[in-house]
Amino acid sequence: MEYKLQFFSAILLTAFITSCKAKQSSVVEEDAKLVQVSNEYSFTEGPASDKFGNVYFTDQPNDKIVKWNAVDNSLSVFKEPAGRANGLYFDHNDKLLAAADENNELWRIDSNGNIDTLITTFKGKKLNGPNDIWVDLNGGIYFTDPYYQREYWSRTSADIKEKNVYYISPDLEQVSIVAEGLTQPNGIIGTPDGKTLYVADNGDKKTYSFSIQKNGKLNNRKLFTAMGSDGMTIDDQGNIYLTGEGVTILNENGEQIHHIPVDEKWTANVTFGGENQDILFITAMGSIYTLKMNVKGVRY
Repeated sequence: MEYKLQFFSAILLTAFITSCKAKQSSVVEEDAKLVQVSNEYSFTEGPASDKFGNVYFTDQPNDKIVKWNAVDNSLSVFKEPAGRANGLYFDHNDKLLAAADENNELWRIDSNGNIDTLITTFKGKKLNGPNDIWVDLNGGIYFTDPYYQREYWSRTSADIKEKNVYYISPDLEQVSIVAEGLTQPNGIIGTPDGKTLYVADNGDKKTYSFSIQKNGKLNNRKLFTAMGSDGMTIDDQGNIYLTGEGVTILNENGEQIHHIPVDEKWTANVTFGGENQDILFITAMGSIYTLKMNVKGVRY
């Protein structure tokens, strides 16, 4: 009897381990390999996918926004100079929002490269340096505003001492602080249903979740994971993708379900692209990478 119990216990344990491994690897397509598309840049950041699955990303030191073509895997410069843009995100009209770090502005760029400057100051004070962006279901814009001293700035200190998360109303008429008390808010992403916002406080190595209210305000702040992140994205299953040491994937409960190693000193950002939104696009140091996934990104 004892032998039979040990035998069945071993079977159950093997089945459990196999099930866990299958669950862990199910987000990535079987046998998919991380592909380095290019390593010709200085520091890549801010990937954002348009409605066709093309991904735009920044090479901040070289002051460029570059376009990756989802059909033929080609690369071309979309805008140069580009306001030292960092984070990017497309709005509902398929215009590119850019955290233009050079003069601490938030830009909206049309397909021809024409710029509308949406914000530069808050209550008469210069922003710290908009970093990452997310657009809600109504078209309102959330952005993080940490302070990272840039060599191309003439100033050496922030006008606004606090590092906040801001919200621009859908009509672009109102700007408000929606999250404060953070060390260095960085990555930001919301859920497909528009109910939850995730904000990474990379300076404190934590990521928080917030409930989104109808007016764009946030409440119900909770610790999602004791891990920070540079950039972030989300898939159609609600899994959250954090960056830094490669890409770490957590489910909606904050449990790690997968890790994608990237052979670079730092992995800055991540998004989904491709015609079917099933290509994970990763920016890391001077390189960009792609990986075929079983899950998909989210486009409104």
